[in-house]
Amino acid sequence: MGTMNISLPESLKSYVDHQVLEGGYGTSSEFVRELIRKDQDRSRLRNLLLEGAASPTGEVADETYFEGVRQSIRGRAKK
Repeated sequence: MGTMNISLPESLKSYVDHQVLEGGYGTSSEFVRELIRKDQDRSRLRNLLLEGAASPTGEVADETYFEGVRQSIRGRAKK
């Protein structure tokens, strides 16, 4: 595992210390790792949304579409 040292203004350091105490983190490193993971998830979701927005329009999701989905699920449940 790599090591990274960061400098924070006192206000941010106090915030991190508070989150460690109140948020159930064992160390400030655990808190920062959690923030990075959440940012990675947010970035992945953003990319998926942009990819979806750029994709061609698909089938209309109306009542007929959802009825077909329900029937497909019912068919699988009977097997």
